[in-house]
Amino acid sequence: MLTDYINAAMRRAEYEDLGDEGWYAHVPDLTGLWANGAARAEAEHELRNALEDWILFGLVNGYPIPPLDGIDLLAAREHVA
Repeated sequence: MLTDYINAAMRRAEYEDLGDEGWYAHVPDLTGLWANGAARAEAEHELRNALEDWILFGLVNGYPIPPLDGIDLLAAREHVA
């Protein structure tokens, strides 16, 4: 389920070429999640790493994590607890 959520988020990722300053990446539906990299692939890699941390931090601290593609991590957490 976690992998499915990460994949759903990464499908929504948007990338912006900043010229000499590299690339910027973010997922519009996930507030506060973004990454930079010298190349697009690096920005994508950094975004995936940041996403994993963002999810874990949100789950541990009770922050809202919006459902994506019908995957609701908060509801899944309630079933495990």
